Amino acid sequence: MEKITLGYAMTGSFCTFEKSIAEMARLRSLGYELLPIMSENAYSTSTRFGKARDIVSRVENICGKSVIHTITDAEPIGPKAMCRLMVVAPCTGNTLSKIALGITDTPVTMAVKSQLRIGAPVLLAVASNDALGASGENIARLMNRKNVYFVPMAQDNPASKPTSLVALFERIPDSVALALDHIQPQPVFQ
Repeated sequence: MEKITLGYAMTGSFCTFEKSIAEMARLRSLGYELLPIMSENAYSTSTRFGKARDIVSRVENICGKSVIHTITDAEPIGPKAMCRLMVVAPCTGNTLSKIALGITDTPVTMAVKSQLRIGAPVLLAVASNDALGASGENIARLMNRKNVYFVPMAQDNPASKPTSLVALFERIPDSVALALDHIQPQPVFQ
């Protein structure tokens, strides 16, 4: 297999970090090189789901590289063609909205913008409590954007969180393979 480098960005849906990190490790075991990127909040916030320094350490051990966690360090990703595909897993509703509106104020949104400006694909693994609410229009907007793809997603708890959608993290590896060929994994909603 040709060595393919994936950008692997994480934003602050802390409850999905375990699933995301498991898929990060699986991608690595499949032979992908990984360039880790984290938003400021994902990089520095300790929660009931883990201490920030422990999570960063795990990510760096899996990827074999230091986490990019500043806008300045994320900017060259596109111009230097540092990765073939950018994965954002998890991609919060906040980050999703910023990407849809072209707002670049975090390392992750800069990494995505940098990737898209060279015509390279981006794969989003949504994790948002309002994906079927306020963030829904941004999902629709991005579905029509060239080079933006989504990991299939489903409602995680329709009874108590009726507008919430979470990516099927176990579908990240097959979604990566399809997005590298500019194909949207189907069905998008399960």
